[in-house]
This record gives sequence, structure tokens and C-alpha cells, in this order.
Amino acid sequence: MKVAIYARYSSDLQREASITDQFRMCRLRAEKEGWQVVEEYSDHSISGSSMIQRPGLQALIMDSTRGRFDIVLAEALDRVSRDQEDIAGIYKRMRYADVKMFTLSEGEISELHVGLKGTMNALFIKDLADKTRRGLRGRVEDGKSGGGNSYGYDVVKKFDAHGEPIRGDRTINAAQAAVIRRIFADYDSGLSSRTIAMALNRKGVPGPMGREWGPSTIHGNRERGTGILNNELYVGRLVWNRLRYVKDPDTGRRVSRQNPESEWVIQEVPDLRIVDQNLWDAVKARQGELAFSTRTRQEGNPLNDRRRPKHLFAGLIKCGCCGGGYSMISKDLLGCSTARNKGTCNNRVNIRRDALEASVLNGLRKHLMEPDLFREFCTEFTREVNRLRMERGADLEVARRELDKVGRQISQIIEAITDGMYHPSMKEKMTGLEARKAELTEKLANADEPPPLLHPNMAALYAQRIAALSENLQHEDSRAQAAEILRSLVEQVTLVPEGGELAIVLRGDLGAILRFAAGKKDPDFLSEAEALDNLLAQSGGSLKPSRGQQKTSALNATEVSQLSLVAGVGFEPTTFRL
Repeated sequence: MKVAIYARYSSDLQREASITDQFRMCRLRAEKEGWQVVEEYSDHSISGSSMIQRPGLQALIMDSTRGRFDIVLAEALDRVSRDQEDIAGIYKRMRYADVKMFTLSEGEISELHVGLKGTMNALFIKDLADKTRRGLRGRVEDGKSGGGNSYGYDVVKKFDAHGEPIRGDRTINAAQAAVIRRIFADYDSGLSSRTIAMALNRKGVPGPMGREWGPSTIHGNRERGTGILNNELYVGRLVWNRLRYVKDPDTGRRVSRQNPESEWVIQEVPDLRIVDQNLWDAVKARQGELAFSTRTRQEGNPLNDRRRPKHLFAGLIKCGCCGGGYSMISKDLLGCSTARNKGTCNNRVNIRRDALEASVLNGLRKHLMEPDLFREFCTEFTREVNRLRMERGADLEVARRELDKVGRQISQIIEAITDGMYHPSMKEKMTGLEARKAELTEKLANADEPPPLLHPNMAALYAQRIAALSENLQHEDSRAQAAEILRSLVEQVTLVPEGGELAIVLRGDLGAILRFAAGKKDPDFLSEAEALDNLLAQSGGSLKPSRGQQKTSALNATEVSQLSLVAGVGFEPTTFRL
């Protein structure tokens, strides 16, 4: 039996050696059972309450579908997951892949373990959270930190008589406090948060966590108490439990929610005051004059009526200098957000939104899947698929040979009986051979048929579908759906300043492009995902440029040249220069 071991530890409070200990104990159990350990997966310092952001567990689930192991072994079920929904989903996926789950604590996992242990683990998480919050509340009521640290303060490290750390004490950081007072004074004098952030970045003043300053770091959210200008600790007022955090079940990320003001815990800490009360009040007054709050105005935010819809490739456009995003800076222009908001990028070249969209659509329509290059990809893909099938089909060939051998042995026994030879042991031998023949026949009958491969004509089908989408963009009733499909084909659009103009580098999503060209939600070739992965991994070879490389300005780009990464035995998603 082939076994894969999974190990996890959940927080910085546990040791890195915890993973090693779990692996060692699981290996000993596998050796005792006579199992062969073929893979080991781990997640370090990651909570067990969600599986979405755990690369080790995601790899385990992916490999289970490829038949790389027969058993998953872990120290306990809570190492795999503490979430009821996740553990049930993992168990369901393993059963579908004919993989058993086994733990040192519970033995072989069944539906009973999933139901009972999943519930117990979920209750454990809730109970732990309640106890933690109770302890933090007591600390805050004593005037100490309830967790984390704000810009402008240093953590005080002290120990009690028993050598245990005393947590929650802070002291003012003089250098950072001076920056905070300057921010408040500049804002009170009429400067915007963006202007203040850019000035701090130009002078090389490090922001919170050593990062660059941004406008949102300074103005934050007044109602939620975030941002430099809204941190009441700067006037000696500690506010705790203003926000609570919940995990998005779809992404696994924490999302903040504001608690009712009646649940806030407020404690006066005058020793931590940094900003004079008069200056604080003046800043709050200016914020009140500028703010548009949907909570205080029943008619809502007046700016919402003027807010423009997102453009076609919003969120996919990146600056080639700093890697930051490009955003709308006026009705028609896109510009580097980092350059405008932080001043740490020198890329000040803008581009018209309609020109960019036309250029990208032109690249998608004419050059993303050139027929000659796609035929070359089809050849390499077919060769890699056949190689993998030969490896996977080796056991089927052994089964066919064994079936022939069993058939001959059965025929020999029948001939011997026909010639008058008989012995009681022949019956037992014949029964065993017939059973083995039935088993091999069923195995070969149920073997998956190879799915059809990519057709070289798929490039032409892709061009037809892209042309239809471009046409649908012109019609209001079909624009939204067409835009969603087009966005799925684009992985990233990078804008690189060259000679006062912008060159556009377009990178497509290979998997999405192939699915789109095939015209199916789950085309058969996706079952050969391992072949695609291998091709991409092998494509670090030389660049092979296509015919007619023309590079045009993004401001009036109508033609596209292409650089396709086509290595000797591999293929990588195509990169374009418009």
C-alpha cells in the first residue's frame, strides 16, 4: 500500500519541529503496517479552520486524484482540518479517489469520525476563541494592549518574578511620534492625505511595518477607526472590540465587521498620548467637512451617482516599472496608482482606456493563438500525453499478459481433465484461476479510454469565438457576459514605458484559452492536466519569435507582434508585445 503523510502546526506558538515529530511518528506507523511512504505534505504555521489557503493540503487533494497513493496518514484528524465543512469535503474527495484516511489517534476514518470529531473540533475552536477574547478584555481593562501594535509605539518586554513575559505594555517611539504629529499638522493645514504620503516617501520616512506610505494608510476609515488620523490611542484613549473578524468561506481570508458601539471596551491611557487634543479636534472637524457617509446620510453617498463603471480589464493591468496597478485617473485615462498615490514610481505615462481595450482585444483576436505555433504546441502536447499514458498504462499491459497466461493455464487444466487426468487439487487450482481471470477482465473492461487530444484546427475555432465576443461587446444586452469571458482569458496586461510611450505586454491564461477554444465547460483534454504542467515546467528554453515582429505605440496601437515561449519540448502561455 502506498501512503502519503500529512502534517501541520497551526501557529507561531508551536515549534517548527512539530512537523518533524509528526512525520517521524507517522513513518514509524507506516513501517509497522508494511506501507510504503511515497509522499509527504505539510503546512507550517497555518490555522486548521480553513483549507483554502493551505498549499500542502491543496497539493495532497490534487495528487489524490492522480492515483499517487492509496492512504493518507496523519497524526490526528484535527491536523487535517478543524472545520466541519472542510473535513467532510476532504473525506468525500478521498473516497471518490479511492483513498483511505488513517490517523494515529482515531485509526481508519469513517463517516462517524467525520461527524463527531468535526463537531468537537469546531466547538474547540469556538471555545478557544471565547477564552482568548476574555483574556484580552481583562488585559485592555488594565490599560494594556489587546493585541498587535500601532505605529508610534514600541512593545515593552518585561518578565515577572517567575520569568514569564508580561504582555501588553507599550511605550512611545519618539521618532515615529514626531511623524504622527507632522501628519496631523499637515492635514490640519489643508494638505490631502495623498500629498502627505508622497512627501513622506520622497524623504524616505518608513511607514508602518517599514512599508511605503499610501493615502489610505493616513486617512483610513473614520467610522472603523483605521488609519493614522483615526487612531484614538494617539490622544490616550484605548478602544478595543470596535471590529470583529470573520473568515470568508470562499476565500479563507479574514473580513472585518464593525461591532455596535455598546460592545466597545474603552480605557483611558494618558501616558500614551501623542497628539494634542486641540489638534485632534481640528483634524476631526476637517474630516467631518469632507466626509460623505452612507451611515449618516439617508440619501446615501452623493459620489455613488458619479462613480463610473469599471473598465473591461480592470484589475488585470499592471505597471511594468513597479508592478503596481493601473487605475482610472480621469474619465478616459489610466495611470500608475503607485506613481500617483505614493510617488515611489517614476512611470508617469498614461494611456487612454479605449485605446488599451482596442489593443488588447486586437491581440486576443489576431495573435493569441497563431495557427502555426498552436500546431507546434499540439504536437508537443500529444507527445507528452502519450508518454504519460505509456507510464500509466504499463500496469494495464502487465494485466493483459497475466490474463493471457491465466487463460492458457485454464485451457491446460481443461485438456488434462479431457484426457482423463484428474486430482482434487486441480479443482482448487481451477477455482483460483477463474477468480483471477474475472478480476483481470473487469479491470481491463473498466480502464478509461484515452480522451481525444487537442485538434490543430482549434486555433481557427478560437478566432471565430473571439470575433463573436468582440461583436457581443457592442450590444448592451450581451456586453456583460462577453466581458466576463474575455477577462477570464487574460492573466495580466503589463504596461512598460518606452521612449515616452507605453508598450503593452499581454499574457493569456493557457487553461482558460484552451477551454474557451474547445467550447466546453470541462473538455476531455483537461484530464491530462499533468501533461500541461510538465510542458510549462520544461519551457524555460530559448525565445522563438514569430513572423513579422512589429512594435507600435500603445496610444495608437493597431498591430501586434508576438514573442512565444516555445522551448524544444515545452510550451508556455504566450507573451505578447503590442
